[in-house]
Amino acid sequence: MSVSHIDPQTLAPTDCGRGHACQFCPQEEQCQLDKGRHEKRLIESRLADIGQIIMVMANKGGVGKSTVSANVAAGLAAQGYRVGVADADIHGPNQSRFFGFVGQRVRLTNQGLPPQAFAYEGIEHPVRVGSLAFMMERDDTPIVWRDAYKHDFMHHLIGSFDWGPLDFLVIDMPPGTGNELITLADMLEGHDVAALLTTTPQEVALMDSLKAVRFCQERKLPLIGVVENMAGVTCPHCSGHFHVFPRAHLAAALAEVEVESIAQIPLSLALSSGSDTGVPVILSAPDGAEARAFAPAVAAVRAHGEAIFAEAAAASLHSLTQAGLEAPELEQALNAVAPEQRAALREQLASLLGNSQGPIH
Repeated sequence: MSVSHIDPQTLAPTDCGRGHACQFCPQEEQCQLDKGRHEKRLIESRLADIGQIIMVMANKGGVGKSTVSANVAAGLAAQGYRVGVADADIHGPNQSRFFGFVGQRVRLTNQGLPPQAFAYEGIEHPVRVGSLAFMMERDDTPIVWRDAYKHDFMHHLIGSFDWGPLDFLVIDMPPGTGNELITLADMLEGHDVAALLTTTPQEVALMDSLKAVRFCQERKLPLIGVVENMAGVTCPHCSGHFHVFPRAHLAAALAEVEVESIAQIPLSLALSSGSDTGVPVILSAPDGAEARAFAPAVAAVRAHGEAIFAEAAAASLHSLTQAGLEAPELEQALNAVAPEQRAALREQLASLLGNSQGPIH
């Protein structure tokens, strides 16, 4: 067969252009298009619009992973970032509660599943929340799925939800290092992904947390640090501070695996009731002890994201110089960078260029 007789669609198959997975489509049974290609294109198109992905992990259940996810996401949004929260905890999808969307449902469109938009005073861009809870008839319905269904939902969570452009996507992971984590780690490989580990100082929680640390190390997944939850209590009567769980063994274990503890979150009534109010405490009480405790974790995630962005931008600008662009064109490219990142990027660029084109002002 000559080249002229090859159907162009064989080389470049058509796609329906719908922004959701084939399983949601009423045309699935009759559709003759390449379903596998569609699913792959869908996920890649979503990820192309997302800057940094933060997987909030906790190998032990009940240590406050969802609380950390919600407050870190809200803290980033309060600083002007476009943030999404993907609720990957299939058996306990609680992000709908943390952001005040209990009982809310989403309807499928050609663009996909629309995340709920959490707006709050002072937040420039609403936090976009995607959860299995928005697809269930009742909030108390148990999810009884085998791994194949969990595998599919992880793809739906990233591909079928219409996230739009985001600076950060915070993923509230289920406990353990099982199917959901492996599926997402495989799916996101090659993208800007980092982990944030949540634990309590309790011995049994620490033992499980170290398993998650080793998972990150084996997968070469950057670990920003550990957020210690339930790290001490302030007495409401005398204001004295004491620890419910001894912390010395936690500090020693983290030092041994060379992981930094970046925040210590107290055990407090305001924090525990945050999910009931539907507003993360970092927003509802920004001057409170809980918000101050979360601040280092938010700052660490932000710093990691900015470092990755600056590195990528420097590499891109270096490519521009290799293409022979002059200083005014480089300056125009620099002006597209966020002001708070521009100075650091200039220094990196100057280091890359040396004196070959003179200073970049």
